[in-house]
Amino acid sequence: MSRINSNIPSLVAQSKLARTQQELQVRLERLSTGLRINRGSDDPAGVIIAERLRADIKGVEQGIKNGDRASAVISTTEAALNEVADLLNSIRSLLVESANTGANSKEERDANQQQIDSAIESITRISNTASFGGLKLLNGNQDYRLSGMATSAIAHARINNASFVGSPNLLIEVDVIASAQTGALYYSGNTSPVGVTLSATTLEVMGPSGVQVITIPSGQSLAQVVTAVNRLTSLTGVQASLINDNPASGMVFQSAEFGSSSFVSVKRIGGPSNASGDYFQTFKLADGEPVPGGTPFPWAALQGAGSLLSAKRDDGQNVQALVNGNLATGDGLRLKVNSGALGMDILLTQAYATRPDGSVSSFYVTGGGALFQLGQDVNALQQVNIGIPSISASQIGGTMVSGVMNFLSAIKSGQTFSISNSVTAGDFTASNQILENAIDEIAVLRGRLGAFERNVLQTNTRSLQSAFENLSASVSVIRDADFAVETSQLTRAQILANAGTSVLVLANQQSQQVLQLLG
Repeated sequence: MSRINSNIPSLVAQSKLARTQQELQVRLERLSTGLRINRGSDDPAGVIIAERLRADIKGVEQGIKNGDRASAVISTTEAALNEVADLLNSIRSLLVESANTGANSKEERDANQQQIDSAIESITRISNTASFGGLKLLNGNQDYRLSGMATSAIAHARINNASFVGSPNLLIEVDVIASAQTGALYYSGNTSPVGVTLSATTLEVMGPSGVQVITIPSGQSLAQVVTAVNRLTSLTGVQASLINDNPASGMVFQSAEFGSSSFVSVKRIGGPSNASGDYFQTFKLADGEPVPGGTPFPWAALQGAGSLLSAKRDDGQNVQALVNGNLATGDGLRLKVNSGALGMDILLTQAYATRPDGSVSSFYVTGGGALFQLGQDVNALQQVNIGIPSISASQIGGTMVSGVMNFLSAIKSGQTFSISNSVTAGDFTASNQILENAIDEIAVLRGRLGAFERNVLQTNTRSLQSAFENLSASVSVIRDADFAVETSQLTRAQILANAGTSVLVLANQQSQQVLQLLG
């Protein structure tokens, strides 16, 4: 074969050398970038998988940063709440000191009141000023907004967390199915004479606050017995009232508070007995019986039907209600719901909590709360929404006093509320209860935020860090270059390139041998 127009060996050598040089270029590129995949053509399927994993890594990485920032917000909030707790404890100390009126002058109590006023103002100032990067933390900006709440049914509501999945508003429906009750013992009085004690009577009256003994002379009206019991309500936690405001209708002993932790016990100590064995016989309603109402009180009808049972003690009952179709936890007049979709603590009015036959009360959560994005995907499953309420003095310590809701600001001097608020007033019972509720609210809020930080933020961060490590390792396997393999392939490509160049030189020289045929 002595053809010179087509140098086939040279063409073959050029083709192979081009491939070798392309391979050499790929190896050099991978070694210089450290990546096995530098363009889609390197590994089309690998590019798709690697890019998805890289997107997840970026989301996880930002989720970790979000968690760290959320922890900083919670820590800042908790530090402010700690100062509020110290102020409340100082108010408690001043209140207890002022109650010692036998050893403190009016001037000293006035000075204590000034300190209390200053501490309450400081609490409101902390509420208004606590912030993180311009974000107000405790002035109510991070709380939920409520709309359409009937104050005749719900005295106070606090939303701890809510999920607005698929809707900008969250409807909350409350349906009382079993009434809240106080412990109650009924005394019918006597048939002759009506509404008076027949003989001297000594009663042991016991309630949640303590026990007291009352001695009632013979011939006393039941109205006087009621007065004697109510004078000791602060010591026993038991109050009394006439049925239908008529001594002839009998009387009822009731615990001052609602709920299963409240009770009333009335026993007669000594004295003569009647045919049934006890001269001063009290009765309670059978379990499940509604509290009687209407006028006149159907004493005879209930007793004849067996709805009244002879008893010396009766316990109260927590309200039972459905919230959005789910049974809520009752505690006296309060309802608590704790789930991922809704966390709530509401105080029902006495009128609504004792009416299981009443209508459903509803209101809306229209937004608000503090939303924390904790995962790599923006969806409800990787977000947590919690409420941080205002801790101003006009918002904490909510306590029902004589049917009116009072807050911590009520114990400042110069306020016009339903209680005698100043420490110079002499009766600190209501003020002490408001203060205790405020202390409990701050403690519960701190505990709730602490649980959120520990059980949600910290665990979420650890989970994301583990995911970050595993995702990064997966991307590295797919995308990163193996230097041992690449250097080996580089050496091979270099050898082939040198050999290909030499072969191409020889192929080109073969065509020159035709000149020998020309002589």
